[in-house]
Amino acid sequence: MDTHLLRPKAVIFDIGNVLITWQPEQKYDRWIGEERRRAMFSTVDLHGMNEQVDAGGDFRQVIYDTAAQYPEFAKEIRWWHDRWLDLATPVIDLSLRSFRALKAQGVPVFALSNFGRGSFSLSESRDHFLAEFDRRYISGHMGVTKPNPRIYEMVEQDCGIAPEHLLFVDDRAENIAAAEARGWQGHVFTSPEGWVAHLIAAGLLQEGDL
Repeated sequence: MDTHLLRPKAVIFDIGNVLITWQPEQKYDRWIGEERRRAMFSTVDLHGMNEQVDAGGDFRQVIYDTAAQYPEFAKEIRWWHDRWLDLATPVIDLSLRSFRALKAQGVPVFALSNFGRGSFSLSESRDHFLAEFDRRYISGHMGVTKPNPRIYEMVEQDCGIAPEHLLFVDDRAENIAAAEARGWQGHVFTSPEGWVAHLIAAGLLQEGDL
């Protein structure tokens, strides 16, 4: 069966680089210059550090413990926590409009994101639309991250919608591949315009809805 011919009954958004820009290297380039940023990122596994937070680790403790291991970069590493709202920004406007247009059409809209408990709470304090999802599946609360098949299974069990009727958008191809392996519909996000075109092709939105 070609699941892409089935009208989705719910749309599931990743957050980072789909709804909110997540480009830490670019932000650090502005803050400390490209040369020092390259030195820091090659010395410290900052994305691995963030994955610990996404998997349920304490937001401040994981980052501050990492900073303590690298005194030469300690201040800049702590910024990952202390300047989080400057790091996880800006909102991708057209993606947000697609999210709200789907809700206006009565389409259930869920979040499925690798995001820490503390970092998500902080982002939600500013980006209030994060409270507007019908259901939220946040890895820090679930104790498992994408693309582990278990996280998709947990979503299915909770929402009760058959996999072939779930449409998932994520910027990482491996996360979409894991979802499609379970029968979900998927879209690898490369631009908000491409995502909107996919929603229109799926019959969920029309041009005038945005």
